[in-house]
Amino acid sequence: MKYAVFLFLMTLMVSCNSNDSNAPLQEPFDYSEINEQDINAYLTANDLVSVKTASGLHYIIENQGDGEKPNTSSNVTVAYKGYFLNGTVFDQSAGEGLSFGLNQVIEGWTEGIPYFNEGGNGVLLVPAHLGYGSFDYSTIPGGSVLVFDINLISVN
Repeated sequence: MKYAVFLFLMTLMVSCNSNDSNAPLQEPFDYSEINEQDINAYLTANDLVSVKTASGLHYIIENQGDGEKPNTSSNVTVAYKGYFLNGTVFDQSAGEGLSFGLNQVIEGWTEGIPYFNEGGNGVLLVPAHLGYGSFDYSTIPGGSVLVFDINLISVN
């Protein structure tokens, strides 16, 4: 009988502790102000001047390019390197770039790449709300500002 009571209590404890379905969901955090401060510090430290859009995206056009200008639903081929403000690279295209629809990527790219013409290149500084948001995504910590060196190879 002693063992039956012990087994019952252990079962009860395990079943109560393993049920996380009633745990409150984590609320998203708005990193906009923090991201803006971090972007401005990065621009100052690297002696860069950007254009800031109403959404909070910063972009720098190094070479406008002279080809076709994409729109937000264009399919494009882009060579890129993505890194954090500290310079740590988290992704980059290989060889001749990557092709995709601008309506299938993060909002910062959907908005930012159409500022370039085909053959153009520059930098996008993407705050978290236009990137992967306030939660961790793969190797990207939540709330991260993402920096992309962009080379718009073609509008397909």
